[in-house]
Amino acid sequence: MTAADDRETTGVPPGDYVLGTQDAEIERLGLQHRVWREAALAAWRRAGLAEGMRVLDVGAGPGWATLDLAEMVGPRGEVLAIERSPRFAAHHREVMRLRGLAQVRLIEADLMTPPPVTGYDFAWCRWVASFVSSPEALVRWLASALRAGGRVVFHEYVAYETWQFLPPRRALAEFRATVVETWRADGGEPDVAAPLTALLGANGFRVEQVRPLVFTAAPGEPMWRWPASFVETYLARLVELGKRDSAWAERVKADLRAAERDPTSRVLTPLVAEIVAVRA
Repeated sequence: MTAADDRETTGVPPGDYVLGTQDAEIERLGLQHRVWREAALAAWRRAGLAEGMRVLDVGAGPGWATLDLAEMVGPRGEVLAIERSPRFAAHHREVMRLRGLAQVRLIEADLMTPPPVTGYDFAWCRWVASFVSSPEALVRWLASALRAGGRVVFHEYVAYETWQFLPPRRALAEFRATVVETWRADGGEPDVAAPLTALLGANGFRVEQVRPLVFTAAPGEPMWRWPASFVETYLARLVELGKRDSAWAERVKADLRAAERDPTSRVLTPLVAEIVAVRA
């Protein structure tokens, strides 16, 4: 069975994502970027992103990271955003139009059949390799798109099961397992960072840095809202796709509300690997 055949079993329409592209998901991705923004900016600075560079925003979504990339490269630079979802692409174009960012260009394309581009200085890839059917094909394309000495920065999960609510919550643990199940059924791999360094080395890259990124948060803190908002939006998506019923979703919501009321609660975010690699 091919990856395309696997996707058909998930009920995800062509051009959509397993997590969805609805308004609630666009809003959630905005929250996610705000929470992770400082980590992204720090990663870009460490990797040498500078004014005037030509940058690829790989799997750009509705455009939240693109805004920051465009600001960092300035009007003399260029950001080429690649996004396959027509809904996300439409939102992306409107945001860039309203901001007047002429240095941003968007191509609607699937990363498994990407556009032939060359000579870029820098690429940003956050939670994208984990969703494609072939991370190796993605890495090969990045090798062809970047100039010699160009760098790519990944933020990808390395151990998704590290996402925990403390004290443990049974329904929330079931939810996490369901996320992994549906993600893999759609052809992705949540723990993609584990093989990614080897794929980079085999395709003309030298890995410069690997850093772990993990956080803890209490109810009401900004980082708590990131996983909590994902629980809320993806529960609706699972019911929409017919993967779980509304009664199960209500049990998960009740567990989340109980965690939010408990002053001893903490959330441990899933372990992310920050990988910086340079093309030889």
